[in-house]
Amino acid sequence: MQADVLTGGFADAPVEAARAFRAALDAMARPGRITQVSGAEAPGLSTAAAVLLLTLCDRETPLYLAPGCDSEALKGWIAFHTGAPLVPAEEAMVALGAWDALQPLGRYRIGSAEYPDRSVTLIVECADLRADGMRLTGPGIETSARVSLPEVAAFERNNLLFPLGWDCFFTSSDKLAALPRTTKVEAL
Repeated sequence: MQADVLTGGFADAPVEAARAFRAALDAMARPGRITQVSGAEAPGLSTAAAVLLLTLCDRETPLYLAPGCDSEALKGWIAFHTGAPLVPAEEAMVALGAWDALQPLGRYRIGSAEYPDRSVTLIVECADLRADGMRLTGPGIETSARVSLPEVAAFERNNLLFPLGWDCFFTSSDKLAALPRTTKVEAL
């Protein structure tokens, strides 16, 4: 096994995993708020994406790696650190990649009326993540928030599916932000 496969996980797993889980929950509860995270490094990924993989994935979490994120080094790192099975997009509970590589979005699980929670969570790797751009409103946002998003239309369509739909984390460097399906997105 290569050394980079064995390294990059949480050094103090119970403490760092708890912090990472709390950061992910806080981000989802406060859409658009950019949070810094640390503690994980995976081959070819941002720190924030690596932290989310360690937090959200385990042996029972089907994971899809979009083109550009499906390197052998990353697959080895995931197998060693999480054991998450790699699956096609249609079977994934978590999908990772750049926005364009994750397309088309219609192939992902959106849950069902009985089980709306059985939908995919997208981890979208971004070149940059800023508190400007699209206007966000909805649960968890006092008045409005702003965050740089790759587009508006897909999020508008997703919001109309509520209680079904997918949820997103956006990652760049050591920063992450979340956008649950309940959030309304408007271009300014």
